[in-house]
Amino acid sequence: MIEPTAGNTEPQRLICFLTGERRTSSAQREDLCAPCASVFYSEVEDGWVHHARVLPLIVVEEVEVAARAAAIEYAIRDVVVPAVELEKQGHDIIRLNIGDPLAYEGLPTPDHMVDSYKKALDNQDNGYGPSYGFPALRDAISASENGKGWSCTSDDVYVTHGVTEALQIIFAAFLENGHKVLAPGPHYPPYMAYPQMYGATTVEYRLDQNDGWRIDLDDIRSKMDDSVRLLVLINPNNPTGNVATVGEIDELIEIAGEWPKCTIIADEIYDGFDFTGSLVSVASRSDEVPVITLNGVSKVYFAPGWRIGYMAWHDPRGRLGLVRDGVERLLRSRLCASTPAQHGFLAGLTEEMGWLEGHRARVQERLDYCLERIDQIDGLECQAPGGAFYLFVRITDPALAADDKQFVLDLLHEKHVLVVHGSGFSPEFGAGHFRMVCLPEISILKEAFSRIEAFLEAR
Repeated sequence: MIEPTAGNTEPQRLICFLTGERRTSSAQREDLCAPCASVFYSEVEDGWVHHARVLPLIVVEEVEVAARAAAIEYAIRDVVVPAVELEKQGHDIIRLNIGDPLAYEGLPTPDHMVDSYKKALDNQDNGYGPSYGFPALRDAISASENGKGWSCTSDDVYVTHGVTEALQIIFAAFLENGHKVLAPGPHYPPYMAYPQMYGATTVEYRLDQNDGWRIDLDDIRSKMDDSVRLLVLINPNNPTGNVATVGEIDELIEIAGEWPKCTIIADEIYDGFDFTGSLVSVASRSDEVPVITLNGVSKVYFAPGWRIGYMAWHDPRGRLGLVRDGVERLLRSRLCASTPAQHGFLAGLTEEMGWLEGHRARVQERLDYCLERIDQIDGLECQAPGGAFYLFVRITDPALAADDKQFVLDLLHEKHVLVVHGSGFSPEFGAGHFRMVCLPEISILKEAFSRIEAFLEAR
């Protein structure tokens, strides 16, 4: 090895094996191949001294993720990650994890809604729309909500990118550091994930798994205080399917009325899948307490990928003027919801609804089949839901129930059936369960339950 030094001035025959350039030079570093800012010398071969660039050691310091993003968990889609890897290996995965009706046969988006969406595209109606939603759609939504028993004007309606965006906007407008959201346990994961982004926390109130997942009103009372800004009711509930009675709703409103800073969020996205015949709009029962109703096109209108939802504000005593101003500022800042999809939703609201009975009957048939099969399998129990299209299944073996996420992962890897661990919907009130959708055709459900049964029999 020839080391270049300031004192070594004898001419050298040099070749750079990076560039191929040859020259006769002194061994001064600065006289060597121009593209090579720094070099070392290799052994002499055939009279030529070979040299190569010395790359400096670069220490990469990763940019830190914000704590609010690192804390986000979404159990329904998080379990998809290992499922995708198994699918890449050629395994057939039966996916019972996500409530997407379009993922299964026999539950299409109605033709007249699709036609309206396509017509908007054909007419180049793709531009920005009003930030609060198209006036005609807001009118139709307000008429729909009026039909549920409360006075809703078009000005009370704001169209959003699905219910999820509505929640983000509500939380941003209502919540500050130290505030609380009181939500049912178990519940849809964003109710736990999003409030912490605004400095707030979510406190769960209990749904009684031994009594049809009824609301524990005493538990709500014990957890209410002046820091609770939002009290959430998901009706019908996701994931349990319980439907709140009129009495429960009235008592919940009475409790909220004791705290003037508290507003009720009524998530009624599954209201078209009420199998009890007793579901009522929360807003229709409130004469004083403000209620924000959430709904949209995803579930009842079988178009989840359109990402169109809405919030309808019921504010009988005019308490929410400042908050609504904040909401409207946020809505304007994010421009608008999808314009073609709004046309599709408008057709769904204003044209015939007879198709829904057929879709609902198919969902009911598949749900009933699932309950029948669960009843036949040792190690599983499930209470019949009053609405929606999920089953929240209890794992009866204490050893298996102790880690419901591991149960779900083992079922996925061994039998290639994908469900969602109950603790993903509530570590306290959902543990020891799993959630499954009842939307696939019965032939697929039959195969899924055969695999689940074999999995349990092997334990």
